[in-house]
Amino acid sequence: MAAETDLDKSPRRIAGMFDAIAPRYDLLNTVLSAGLDRYWRRHAIRSLELTGRETVLDVCTGTGDVALAAARPGRARRVLGVDFAGAMLSRAIEKAHDTPCQGTVHFVRGDAMQLPVSSATADGVTIAFGIRNVALPETACAELYRVVKPGGRLAILEFGLPVVPAVRPIYLWYFHHVLPRIGRAVSRHAAAYSYLPASVGAFPWGEAFAELLRSAGFRNVRSRPLTLGIVYLYTGEK
Repeated sequence: MAAETDLDKSPRRIAGMFDAIAPRYDLLNTVLSAGLDRYWRRHAIRSLELTGRETVLDVCTGTGDVALAAARPGRARRVLGVDFAGAMLSRAIEKAHDTPCQGTVHFVRGDAMQLPVSSATADGVTIAFGIRNVALPETACAELYRVVKPGGRLAILEFGLPVVPAVRPIYLWYFHHVLPRIGRAVSRHAAAYSYLPASVGAFPWGEAFAELLRSAGFRNVRSRPLTLGIVYLYTGEK
């Protein structure tokens, strides 16, 4: 069995971990973020400046919250969510049934490092809290650049560290001690919510990740802290 802080990001291991926690994933997102996950997603979707005519690709879509938000009436014309965890995709498909999004949003299985999408076909591309789980983030960023149209927009949400020095130790205590205990108790998975803080600590957040996006070819890249820097919204254009 992998150690609790094992950062092996092979697709098979990561997909298996998310499949195991899929039934309680949405509940834990809401509880552990105190409902702020909805606020963060709204900011990401708003940054795409959708008009109702666009095609949006949501990578590492998980249970589909960003894809479903982008597919609401008046936003994107068509949304495709991609993930390699089958149980997470099943939850996304269930959530899409009998909603106004039905017929607008579709879900397919695929890897962020080799997207099953033709080049220059998306007006907007998004990833919410998934890029740090990719074995080679630079490869995934290159894939995002490949599939977005010239002039298309990028929005990525990912965890960071608070920018206020007084807040940072409190947040780190919660993130490393309280969050894993709650996560383990609710998800009944020994490793997933210890992997979370470990993966965040190893991820090049802020301007370091923004520079990786620039290296992939994106222009006008911005790194914007949300909720005191607990989360960063990265935006850019092709």
